Amino acid sequence: MTKQAEILSDFLDSNTINSLPAFLENSSGFESSVDLIAVAFGSNDGFSKTDENGISKLVSSFKNNLTLLIQKTWVEKSDIALKDQLLYQLNEFRTKNTWKEDYLPFLQIINQAVFLMFGQNPDSEDFAEYSLRIDPEFGIFWWYISNLPKQADWSEDKYRLAMMLGMYFLANY
Repeated sequence: MTKQAEILSDFLDSNTINSLPAFLENSSGFESSVDLIAVAFGSNDGFSKTDENGISKLVSSFKNNLTLLIQKTWVEKSDIALKDQLLYQLNEFRTKNTWKEDYLPFLQIINQAVFLMFGQNPDSEDFAEYSLRIDPEFGIFWWYISNLPKQADWSEDKYRLAMMLGMYFLANY
C-alpha cells in the first residue's frame, strides 16, 4: 500500500477508494462509482443523474469559483503570464467543444491552477501525500484528479461525468 493510499484510508471507506478504479476501468455501469466519489466530494447521492440545467449551473459555478481562486492567488512575477493564460483558458472552457475535446484542456487547467495555488509541481508523488496532510478534502480531490488518465477512449458520457466530478469539487472549494 502506498503512503497516499494509507493516508487516504483514514478519510475514505474502502468502497469509495475502490470506486475510482471501477469507474476508470468499466465502459458501462460506472454511475454508482461516480456517485460514491461525488458523495466523498460533498454531493448528494444521484450525482450521475444531473440534468442539463444542473450541468450548466455546475460549469458556470466551476468557472466562476476557479477564476476567483486564480485571481486571488499571489504569484511570482515569472508566473504572471501563466496566470493570465490560465484565466483565458478557463474563460474559453466549455464554449463550443464536446466533452471529449475538453477533457485534456480540463486536466491542464486543473494542473496549472494547482501549480499556481501551491507553488509546486502537482505531478510529483510527494504532492499527493502533501495535499492529503495539509487539507484532506483537497487531498481526496487530488487523489481523484491525479488518477485520471491523460488520454482515454471513453464515451462522451464518461468524459462528462469524469469532468463534472472535478468541477463539482472546485465549484464548492
